Amino acid sequence: METELLLPPAAPATAPDLGSVDEAVARGRDALLTLQAETGYWSFELEADCTIPAETILWMHFTDEVDAGLQARLAAYLRRHQEGHGGWPLFFGGELDLSCSVKAYYALKLAGDDPAAPHMATARSAIRAAGGAERVNVFTRIALAQFHQVPWRAVPFIPVEAVLLPRWFPFHLSKVSYWSRTVMVPLFILVSHKVEAVNPTGVGVRELFRSAPERARYFSRASGLGYLFLVIDRIGRAVERFIPRWLRARATKAAEQWFVARLNGRGGLGAIFPAMVNAHEALSFLDYPPDHPLRTTARQAILDLVVERGEAEAYCQPCNSPIWDTGLACLALQEAAGGRSTREVARALAWLAEEQLLDGPGDWRESHPALPGGGWAFQFENDHYPDLDDTAVVAWAMDRAGGFDAPVARAAAWLAGMQSKGGGFGAFDADNTCHYLNEIPFADHGALLDPPTSDVTARCLTLLSRWGDRYRTACDRCLKFLRAEQEADGSWFGRWGTNYLYGTWSVLTGLEAARVPPDDPMVRRAAAWLGGRQNGDGGWGESNGSYFPGREQEAAPSTCFQTAWALLGLMAAGELHSEAVARGVAFLLDHQGDDGLWHDPGFTAPGFPRVFYLKYHGYARYFPLWALARYANLAGEGR
Repeated sequence: METELLLPPAAPATAPDLGSVDEAVARGRDALLTLQAETGYWSFELEADCTIPAETILWMHFTDEVDAGLQARLAAYLRRHQEGHGGWPLFFGGELDLSCSVKAYYALKLAGDDPAAPHMATARSAIRAAGGAERVNVFTRIALAQFHQVPWRAVPFIPVEAVLLPRWFPFHLSKVSYWSRTVMVPLFILVSHKVEAVNPTGVGVRELFRSAPERARYFSRASGLGYLFLVIDRIGRAVERFIPRWLRARATKAAEQWFVARLNGRGGLGAIFPAMVNAHEALSFLDYPPDHPLRTTARQAILDLVVERGEAEAYCQPCNSPIWDTGLACLALQEAAGGRSTREVARALAWLAEEQLLDGPGDWRESHPALPGGGWAFQFENDHYPDLDDTAVVAWAMDRAGGFDAPVARAAAWLAGMQSKGGGFGAFDADNTCHYLNEIPFADHGALLDPPTSDVTARCLTLLSRWGDRYRTACDRCLKFLRAEQEADGSWFGRWGTNYLYGTWSVLTGLEAARVPPDDPMVRRAAAWLGGRQNGDGGWGESNGSYFPGREQEAAPSTCFQTAWALLGLMAAGELHSEAVARGVAFLLDHQGDDGLWHDPGFTAPGFPRVFYLKYHGYARYFPLWALARYANLAGEGR
């Protein structure tokens, strides 16, 4: 019977010595505390693939505001991350990604690299072998059009008049995700007016094309509904010249007003790099002079994301993650203190309490005008866009600490009010599920929307379950959603962390909080799946390639952060005394560094699966600590 599913047999392992575990927890705790900012927060580097540093160089040449020193350091970073296949991947060690490689090559050439240099020749050959620059994605195609490398007909029809469409129309800004609308609105202006880069050096990349780039046209791999949108794209392109000037001017003004109202000071538009770059470039086109406060602040917001690696190298983060890092670090440290909150955790939670977003603006209010605020954003400043995952994590840590009744109550009420109709939770919006929009030509990345996901839903369940019967209906709907979302093999998909290990840990933690018994068939299947995925060294690992069809079960080397997720999931499923847990704990003990921390080179999460990936540098700092501390507390009960 399903309720009798057990973990598969493993090589014998003795129970870890609790003294060794306690010592490792103490070292990890002390090391993490040394990284806390004076004001209380933690904010670790958030590294993306080479697309972002390449786009930083392209951006400087777009407006002719080139910082030669920064450009040289960014170029050094790009050269170091070129892979053996000649191109640049979406995550370290991955396959060549054509769009990322074209941007990286172009950025290096703009920075002054000789096309005849060996690394450039190798990259050029690899790009052409992969199909050439004519096969890049929409965002790279737009960049090539802006730099006059392909004609504008090679770009999808993206009229700025879209901002004037009524809410009932099949396309409306409220129907796409927060990250999409903040990127799109200033981009509408740039594309509709065919704004081209200054490109002071006149550098181009004609050599990356396998056919004459001036003959390039927009192509699509559309099928089904996509063909209809492709026809609409063709019609729109044909009639664009008949759009009245007054209407285009009105739409441009409306788009300007929309994004200027959300510029967010030094936080930047949406607090994410692509939107911030588009906003700065749009301000330049709209005749905001270089010394205008809005333009200088928008530029500085981008530069604030730069991470300097000594004097020789630098890269640009896609955003920063202080709320997320601080919330998770607090949970790990609370576990390390036996469930209590130390002085350092109290200081961090006090800082978080000041960051809660209450009665200010927010796009989420459009569909929930009567719902009081209570969420937290992901970044230092992002007032328009609190997210549900951060809110659940922060309120969870505050609820464990006690003394934060009002912020936690507001957070729980806001989360419950943001539940989608199907019982799940999205990251920033409710019911952001117009899936047909992922078929429009602009959305070839397939990530235009923010639908409910298992990992975010589980985090919200974890918090709401702590309120007893007050949110019982919301919790029951969460459980129904999660039962339906469980994969046939027992795992759950991980939207915001790599991948099924992340999703399965998240859900098992939520199920434990909701008092779903360990013998529930859903829990047993998940525990068996985790046990079956353990590597021979006792750890767990999963590649970012698992997001690609057919590669879901691909073996991957063990990492400390994924091993921690698996351990936390198994312990939540009642498998404390299993061989799998014993071997996993031993793996973490063996891989703790001399500095008390754990170190993993790989990427840890998708920004957008199959399109854009991230490395949260904090994950190897606090997740292994959390898992070992959890083990010490459970195994040491009664000591």
